[in-house]
Amino acid sequence: MNTALHRSTLIALAGTALALSLTACQNDFDTKSSSAATPAATVASSPAAVASTAGKSTGTSGSTGSAGSTGSKGSTGSIGSEAGSGGSTGATGQQAAASTPVCAASDVRITAARQDGPPYTHIVLTAKNTGGHSCRLTGFPHVQFLKSHKQDVPAVAKSKPAAPVVLAAGTPAYALVKVSDGGVDEDNEPVSAFSVMLEGDSTVIAVTAPGSGGIAVDPAKALTGYWTPELRNGADDF
Repeated sequence: MNTALHRSTLIALAGTALALSLTACQNDFDTKSSSAATPAATVASSPAAVASTAGKSTGTSGSTGSAGSTGSKGSTGSIGSEAGSGGSTGATGQQAAASTPVCAASDVRITAARQDGPPYTHIVLTAKNTGGHSCRLTGFPHVQFLKSHKQDVPAVAKSKPAAPVVLAAGTPAYALVKVSDGGVDEDNEPVSAFSVMLEGDSTVIAVTAPGSGGIAVDPAKALTGYWTPELRNGADDF
């Protein structure tokens, strides 16, 4: 009886010990599994990992931004400057004109004609190159209508041409000259001939006034335009 009871007690104690041992093993396995998963989660959320990730994404956007350097191809805009330099052709033309000798009084023949109809407020001077070579007609005609009035007729700046006036042999240039406001005025004086000088030449050229009775000149109202290859409406109106 006592022997059977003793065995039963031993069996019960052994079962209890086995159960406790299994429970301890299970808890230990869970603890190890939990601790093994924790480092992985920590790495994903650690500041170093975030910085590394951000650095990679920043590098990516930076490299993409470098693609913008292709925008430097905009430097082809320099082609425009090269094309603009074609304007140097105009400069070459001006240099060529500058090398052409200035027209002297002996190179041209100057005549005068009335412009439009009455009251004949303007005349047109024509300077034709009668020489055998090209020459450059500069500035404006220096006109004096009266012996009693020794001052040159003032020039109108807006009539000045943009380019030098170069006359080939046989070609003309023109200058518009205002002589009065027209009509009968006590300040007007009859003129049958007047003098013209070219810029850079002191030779006096005598020009016959147009019309059988000459022209009526008011020295206070007289004006002259610059020499131009052609008469230009608007620019020469004064």
